[in-house]
Amino acid sequence: MDQVTRDAPTPTSVSLEREPRTNVALKGIRKNFGDVQVIKGIDLEVRDGEFLVFVGPSGCGKSTTLRMIAGLESITSGELLIDGRRANDLRPADRGTAMVFQSYALYPHMTVAENMGFALRMAGVSKAQRAEQVARAAEILRITDLLGRQPKDLSGGQRQRVAIGRAIVRKPKVFLFDEPLSNLDAALRVNMRIELTRLHKELGTTMIYVTHDQVEAMTMGDRIAVFNKGKVEQLGAPMDLYNRPANEFVATFLGAPRMILVDRPAAGGAAPAHQALWHALAAKAPVGAQRIGLRPEHLHLAAAGQGIPATVVLAEHLGDSSIIHLRVDGVGDLLNAKVGTEHSNCTAGQSVGLAPDAAWALAFGADGRLLP
Repeated sequence: MDQVTRDAPTPTSVSLEREPRTNVALKGIRKNFGDVQVIKGIDLEVRDGEFLVFVGPSGCGKSTTLRMIAGLESITSGELLIDGRRANDLRPADRGTAMVFQSYALYPHMTVAENMGFALRMAGVSKAQRAEQVARAAEILRITDLLGRQPKDLSGGQRQRVAIGRAIVRKPKVFLFDEPLSNLDAALRVNMRIELTRLHKELGTTMIYVTHDQVEAMTMGDRIAVFNKGKVEQLGAPMDLYNRPANEFVATFLGAPRMILVDRPAAGGAAPAHQALWHALAAKAPVGAQRIGLRPEHLHLAAAGQGIPATVVLAEHLGDSSIIHLRVDGVGDLLNAKVGTEHSNCTAGQSVGLAPDAAWALAFGADGRLLP
């Protein structure tokens, strides 16, 4: 999984840093559409200057929460604070936020410069000041040479940069991004992830970013809030959530391919291979463990006749690595192993052995929550 590198802070003998100031706070936020409750009480704080990602499956409430912060959806109950000020009833224009949508929403008859400066023009900003702020934003986004063009003459990535530039010129306290890269192809998405991370480092402004793509979440966010069915399942740094997920939902949502989950075998009736796999994974599991989770990169392959017997169902060879889908007798779901090029000759129907690294195993209880 590609990870954007962040500069480490310079160590000092005495730390004079204060606690990060909260820029946006959601306290007991709920949202109902008629009798249907879609946001079920969200409490979280976004730190000043932080890049926070809301991630989750479609319909989980992440975009609705972002729209409530922006003022595009009303809040049924709870309190929203922006820069310490209650914002529940403030107009969107008065909240100090700027939103970038999935659709570029550019005016086709205007040039790039006119699109970027339109909000300033409507706010009565002078022509000279508009030109200065647009030029500065274009320089940051590396689109100075595009200012005279119209949207129809731009690529998808260039149009998205213009949409972001339109937000930058307003100098908001908080940037809100609602799946801004969804319309781009795979290569452009990677480039724009890097550009947005660079932009955050340069501006230092608080950013809240919504996506359903867990790769975007892991590579871009200082912290991630994992949404599910109208609530936040877990909030934390990317690798903390990856290595210590709070529950099975977070464990299986973050990571590609997904985490392996092995059920406790039924007493007396389980297949020998299932029992062997469970005992290999659960050697140090706490009492009450009902499922054991393991990341695919920690499930190693051995020659047939060694380790736990398994059969290759499908081998996806990616060049630098392979994803091997395996069936173990008695285990209902297929297991996924992420392996190196030494297994690039694996084929469907082949018998192999499994050697799981139990040091990375995670135990979950009957309620699906991680056991200590």
